[in-house]
Amino acid sequence: MLVTPPLVQHHAPQGFRDRIALGFVKFLRVFADAFFAHRYGHRAVVLETVAAVPGMVGGTLQHLRALRRMESDHGWIRTLLGEAENERMHLMTFLHIAQPTRLERLLVVLAQGAFYNFFFVLYLISPRTAHRVAGYLEEEAVQSYTKYLARVYEGACANVPAPRIAIDYWQLPSDARLRDVILSVRADEAHHRDVNHEFADKLAA
Repeated sequence: MLVTPPLVQHHAPQGFRDRIALGFVKFLRVFADAFFAHRYGHRAVVLETVAAVPGMVGGTLQHLRALRRMESDHGWIRTLLGEAENERMHLMTFLHIAQPTRLERLLVVLAQGAFYNFFFVLYLISPRTAHRVAGYLEEEAVQSYTKYLARVYEGACANVPAPRIAIDYWQLPSDARLRDVILSVRADEAHHRDVNHEFADKLAA
């Protein structure tokens, strides 16, 4: 079975800001689906360049906040920066699976620039909403990788050998395949989802 109940979850919006966060993410999903269709390898390459933004922005601003207030960050900085690094490793892995086109490289530059500034301002205004947006983005990532995995099982996407970078990073067996990589990445995204929703809940308390 490809999906287990604890893996694919949805945080029901609680209040106006949560609904705005969810609506924004669903809006982005429409464009991603239209542009990439079933090219999941290329989708992963482009979207992982954006997925690493929330952790870096959140970690930076939490770091500055802790310095200003001269107080503990309670482990948030390390967690968020670790998330950003993890997403970057997703990108480096999928670059071995699908090489982006020139158009996709241009899209990366434009999307990253726009999203970084948007998320930075959003985090300054409402860290809770920013973490909720990140949580919903990760929900979509889990769904996307679940569909990618299904395509591999169906034979629509070749179950190629896992890149060495993935084998080393996730400590996979030497004969690991793309299927194993997707399972590992999907588990990472589910963890990021839960962490960001938890942070949003703590900020709402």
